[in-house]
Amino acid sequence: MDSLAVVLLAVFAGGYLVLAGADVGVGMLLPWLGRDQRERRLVIASFAPFFLGNEVWLVAAGLVAGAFPGLEHRLLEELYPLVVVLLIGWVGRDMGLWLRGRVDAAAWRSVWDGAIVAGSWALALAWGSVLGSVVAGGGLNAGSVLGLPLAALFAWHGAGFARWRLPAGLAARAARVPSRYGLSALVMGCAPVVAGVEVPWSRVVAEGGGLSLTVVGTVVVLPFLLASQALVWWTFRGRVQAPSYL
Repeated sequence: MDSLAVVLLAVFAGGYLVLAGADVGVGMLLPWLGRDQRERRLVIASFAPFFLGNEVWLVAAGLVAGAFPGLEHRLLEELYPLVVVLLIGWVGRDMGLWLRGRVDAAAWRSVWDGAIVAGSWALALAWGSVLGSVVAGGGLNAGSVLGLPLAALFAWHGAGFARWRLPAGLAARAARVPSRYGLSALVMGCAPVVAGVEVPWSRVVAEGGGLSLTVVGTVVVLPFLLASQALVWWTFRGRVQAPSYL
């Protein structure tokens, strides 16, 4: 049961980084991919159908992480500043996405475009530092050293996604980065696996019925999550041609 819980955590964490990592990466590159308001609306439209569903994977990973209270305690205690930055970045980016189109004024959109970019960079740096801390087996300082190069993976992944989803003209800008979405997705999916090698799972796992309940519940939910994601990605598999609701 312990091993199954570890595998589920790796699946959900990897799924989040692969799927949500793409829209975070695109947000990081927004000023470069979209040079004016019309282009930026197309860039945001490239991931608009996906980003809410992508975040469900993080919620699921958080549920599975409940089976490892020792790990949660370690991350929240040692990396509290990173968790704060992560939450602020997440809220700021999502506010920018939802609010940028509520007023038809260039200055208004520019402010919230800035929130999208800043929030995306904050998310990438925070997640990169968290992963770096786990890989290095150290605290905040060790993670921060690896945070920037790991955050660059998000931008690389976003460029690969943009190359696939944007119209030909805008996709040409993303193509200047030597990235393919399939390759970057593989790297992002492997990141939590590499980090997990350094975790002493036997010391942080829960005991008793809580572990079984968590594992059984997530095993039941996983097929529905996979099916819904597959449907969304199949429906919006082509290049974006028009602005979205955001």
